[in-house]
Amino acid sequence: NEAGARLGDDVCMLTVSMDLPFTQKGWCAAAGVERLQTFSDAFDANFGAAYGVLIKDVRLLRRAVWVVDRKDKVTYSAYMPALGDEPDYAAVLAAAKAAL
Repeated sequence: NEAGARLGDDVCMLTVSMDLPFTQKGWCAAAGVERLQTFSDAFDANFGAAYGVLIKDVRLLRRAVWVVDRKDKVTYSAYMPALGDEPDYAAVLAAAKAAL
C-alpha cells in the first residue's frame, strides 16, 4: 500500500476478497490503508470464478496480482500457489513503474 502510493496518482490499487464490505472497511481503517479500493466477491464469487482465483472448497480467493497499463493491457500477472503465499512485491512495483 505505502510503496504503491508513492508511485503517484496515476496508480490505482484495487483488492477483491471474499470478505464483506464492512469487514474490508474495518480492516483498512485499522491498518491505516487509505489508497486501496476494496471490492467484495462474497455474494456470488463471480470475480473469483471469472479470473481463476476462486478456491471452491473453502470459498476463498487465491492471491493474485495483475498490473494493467494505460492502454488496458495486462503487463504483469502472478498467481500464488498456496493461500499463505505473498507475491514478489519488488517485481510488482517494478512492473507498475514500467507501466506508467
